[in-house]
Amino acid sequence: MLAQSLRYPDEAGPLRTGDWVYERKLDGLRCIAIRNGSQVELWSRNRLSFNRRFPSLVQAVGSLPADSFVLDGELVAFQGGETSFQLLQSGAPPVLVAFDLVHLLGRSTAGLALTERADLLGLALPGRDEDGATIRISEHLVGEPGELMVRACTEGWEGIVAKRAASPYRSGRSPDWRKMKCTARQELVVGGWTDPSGARTGFGALLVGYYDGTDLRYAGKVGTGFDKVTLRSLHNRLRDLAEPAPPFADPPRDRTAHWVRPELVAEIAFTEWTRDGRMRHPSFLGLRPDKDPRDVVRETPA
Repeated sequence: MLAQSLRYPDEAGPLRTGDWVYERKLDGLRCIAIRNGSQVELWSRNRLSFNRRFPSLVQAVGSLPADSFVLDGELVAFQGGETSFQLLQSGAPPVLVAFDLVHLLGRSTAGLALTERADLLGLALPGRDEDGATIRISEHLVGEPGELMVRACTEGWEGIVAKRAASPYRSGRSPDWRKMKCTARQELVVGGWTDPSGARTGFGALLVGYYDGTDLRYAGKVGTGFDKVTLRSLHNRLRDLAEPAPPFADPPRDRTAHWVRPELVAEIAFTEWTRDGRMRHPSFLGLRPDKDPRDVVRETPA
């Protein structure tokens, strides 16, 4: 179940009707955790296995009291009290923060109200919300959305998620879940790179875009946020994906541009969108192996 974007306070109308539950928006990798007896699987949104990458979490899920369940949550790394996608990418100890329960002991819970699923989640994960735990439960926040957004942006969170308290769990993007971000950031598809200049090695900038129907639209160059190790390793991956023709429907004019098959998805932070559909001041945060390039669109409030 995926959240629709909502710009607060301009698009806050839906939050004024019905009961909503608020949670902190976590900065990590979405994960479905499945246990069936001794078998444990950790899956990304696009069905990539996380088992080999996060063996400590496989062990932790397998040690829970219940022996049959499906959890929905986020794989994160904590830096103090904040979650950091970049820290998770660098190999910091992972934590699974569970925020929903889709199946328990042979029965689907998807049709229950969110608040009922939350109660069952607490029973399935007893004592798993203390600091230092490998598996934790996402905290429900108390307050109205304006106050919570101020808190989120002041304390350095990515934002908050609002969920209808009575909503069932449904696959796909739903207006029953709404996400509000403190800063502009989203996934974008890598369509090429430019040559480096000066003393820089690897590449100069990534050329990225988003899908508009079947067309990949160019969204700008991303030249910051890389260390030397990332520049070298990512450049090697880009060369393996090299193509003679641009994947963009509206490619930029750059004599140093090299094109790739649009298979890599990157998380990009930026200040705002310009009127011509370009990012202002973009910065690279990391690759998103859990995202299908074809699902990457320009995120705007529904």
